Amino acid sequence: MRALAIVLCLLSGAAHADEAIDICFNYGCAAEETVIFSESRLAWVREMLAAGTSSEREREMLALIVGQLYGWAAEQTPVGNDKGGNFADGGMPGQMDCIDHSTTTTRLLQMIEDRGWLRFHRVLEPVRRTNLIFQHFSASIEDLGDGISVIRTDDVKRTWVVDSWYADNGKPAWIAPLDKWERDDGPDL
Repeated sequence: MRALAIVLCLLSGAAHADEAIDICFNYGCAAEETVIFSESRLAWVREMLAAGTSSEREREMLALIVGQLYGWAAEQTPVGNDKGGNFADGGMPGQMDCIDHSTTTTRLLQMIEDRGWLRFHRVLEPVRRTNLIFQHFSASIEDLGDGISVIRTDDVKRTWVVDSWYADNGKPAWIAPLDKWERDDGPDL
C-alpha cells in the first residue's frame, strides 16, 4: 500500500512538471538556449486546446499558442528582438530565420503533442519550399479529421504549415494548407 502511494505521488508530480525546450536563434540555429515553461503557463495551453472542438478550431488555437510560447521564451532569451521575416531584425541578438523558427516551432508542437493535448492533428517533420534560389522552411502538422463530417473533406489527412517566421515575436503563427504555402509568399500581415 505504501509503495502504491509513493508511485502515485511520483506520477502526479510528473504529470504537472515544468517543461524545458531548446530554442534556436541567431540564424541557422547558431545559438540555442533552454527555456523553462512553467506548469501554470502550460495549463493555459491545455485549456486553450481543450476549447478546440474541431480541426479548424484546434489550428486557430495553435496559432495563438505558438505565438504566446515565443512570447514567454522572450522572457528568458533574446528572441524577443525577433521581427517577422529576415530584414527587420536590425542585427539584434535573438533574431530568427526560418530554420530557427521551423526547428523551434516543431519542438513546441512536439511538446504539446507529447502531453496528449492535440486531438485533431499530429506533428510532422519541418517542410521546405523552394522557388528559384530561395528556400523557406516551416513546421508542419497533419489534420487527422475531427469526426464531425460524414463526408470526407479536403481537410481530412491534409498537411498544414505552422509558420511563425512571418510575424514578430509573440504574435500568432500563420497556419495554412501546405499546397497554399508552397504557392504563396506568405500571409497578408
